[in-house]
Amino acid sequence: MSSPMHHAEHTRAVLAPPTISTRRTVLTLLAATIGAGALTVPRRASAADPIRLGAILPLTGPDASVGIQQQRGLRFGVSRLNAAGGIAGRPLEILYEDDEGRPDQAIISFNKLVSLEGVPLIFSAFSGPTLAMAPLATRKKIVLVNGGAQADRLAKASPYLFNTIPVAADEIAVLAKYLISNGKKTAGILYENDAGGSAGRNDFRAAFEQVGGTIIGQEPVTFGQTDYRPMLLKFASSKPDVLFVMLSDGLGPLADQIYQMKPSFLIVGTSFFNDPALLHSPGSNGWLHTQVKIKAPTAIAASFKSMFNVDMEFWGSQYSNATYIMAQAIARVIAQKEPITGENIRQAIFDIKTFNVMLPAVFATNTAAMEIDIARIQDAQQHVVQAIKLG
Repeated sequence: MSSPMHHAEHTRAVLAPPTISTRRTVLTLLAATIGAGALTVPRRASAADPIRLGAILPLTGPDASVGIQQQRGLRFGVSRLNAAGGIAGRPLEILYEDDEGRPDQAIISFNKLVSLEGVPLIFSAFSGPTLAMAPLATRKKIVLVNGGAQADRLAKASPYLFNTIPVAADEIAVLAKYLISNGKKTAGILYENDAGGSAGRNDFRAAFEQVGGTIIGQEPVTFGQTDYRPMLLKFASSKPDVLFVMLSDGLGPLADQIYQMKPSFLIVGTSFFNDPALLHSPGSNGWLHTQVKIKAPTAIAASFKSMFNVDMEFWGSQYSNATYIMAQAIARVIAQKEPITGENIRQAIFDIKTFNVMLPAVFATNTAAMEIDIARIQDAQQHVVQAIKLG
């Protein structure tokens, strides 16, 4: 990874609750935006201290563009919850730490939030930092919530780590079967040489070969790399039916270079293809990929755009959804008159199991099962061509 920028100052997002009549005895959370999946918990008669959670995201450095989208999702989720009265009449507050995408800084931030701020739950981002914090989460019994990283190791890294989207292997198995069923029998692999990229490479090779496909070449790239022409020329020479791409950064430049070179192979990938720079490049037309179900209800998406003046991105929807899931778990803890601890939140997630919030998710394990779509990109739009329900 290239050298990250300097560490940003610790920031907080505090969203105060609106005034609510003390005559109300039942608080319906998210009623205006989620409908039948709304949360209902008893309301305390007077103002209460905020429920404080943490978030460790890459807010500066090479991953900042993704981290800012994730932060927008959390801010939006908190805003909607607090606009509906918070959780049992208590406002939700998230304390943000910037880890610059670095595992070592993530550990420092984790210890700060837990030891100094006393948070029972922390939202995380990216495989490396999340995996680094997982042993600490186990030892200190802090719920760690990953709303975006998909390395397979995350599925069993800690009993306190919850992945609110499927891991890469779940998506890639769906993609491999779809490709073979549509006559795509040979593939190349272009992958980022880090934990997430290498896991994606291994998953695709195993899944594609299992259903009868053949891998005819693979090329690693470094994080932050923007010139893919040498690798693309190699693949153009070997002529695979598809090129599987597993990159967390640099998809915009890749699409631009594909547009210039116009190779014969089809570009395929996963949910990481939900990248604004990629979608708005004409080179991405025709690209095929899996994606966990990300389309928020129309009213919620409109509210998000009104708040931030941007469309609700993949990361925005996922981290908003993670906020709603955890809010419902915390609401259950409060309803049972238990303290809001990592242990109690963890148990509440498994007790509820099926979360019908913004994007439905089922927790039979620590990793959510969700609908997975096959989508094709055309003119900056995602067009679903097949949907597969999990769980």
